[in-house]
Amino acid sequence: MNKILVVVAHPDDEVLGCGATIAKHTKNGDKVQVVFVADGFSSRESQEGERNLPAIEVMGILGCEQPIFLDFLDNQLDTISLLEVVKEIEKIINDFQPNIVYTHHFGDLNIDHQITHKSVITACRPQPNFCVKEIYSFETLSATHWQSSSMAGAFNPNYFVDVSGFIKQKIKALQCYDNEMRDHPHARSYETVKSLSNFRGSAVGVHDAEAFIVERLIK
Repeated sequence: MNKILVVVAHPDDEVLGCGATIAKHTKNGDKVQVVFVADGFSSRESQEGERNLPAIEVMGILGCEQPIFLDFLDNQLDTISLLEVVKEIEKIINDFQPNIVYTHHFGDLNIDHQITHKSVITACRPQPNFCVKEIYSFETLSATHWQSSSMAGAFNPNYFVDVSGFIKQKIKALQCYDNEMRDHPHARSYETVKSLSNFRGSAVGVHDAEAFIVERLIK
């Protein structure tokens, strides 16, 4: 059994980025723990209430452990010490002892995604007998692909997970965050989510896939 840690900035990022891969892990008997670094709503004056309940519902759909909420302020991770975020992630790693970690791509436009990535990589700095052997970064629709084309570090995946048969489960989980979804042709629409999985699948000869960049792989 693998122990999987998924560290994301906001509720819904986990489903957009690797929801079908999570479902495949749990179907295979792996234990998956999701961590939400920021709350996902505090920067929006027009949105009241919290998003913890939908996130908890998603964990049930995907077969994960109860989620961990660090509750840093949305879109304000750049206003606090990186060390503070790193220490929180380190505590979780020390307790959970994951061997595989998924997180955001560093090149995302969203600042919380960038800092979450950097915090995870820092918390997972390689040391003797360290538990984490694999780290993968994923793409997030409306963040990864909105970055300036003049910026270095575009998302160029080199690892693909065949998730054929798990897309319906991903869409069902994403429906818990329906308020965050938009009408097609917006990047964060259900149609685009399905199209991306088809496109990534076609790149490797399968029906559906989720794509990643290998940040670390120790074999």
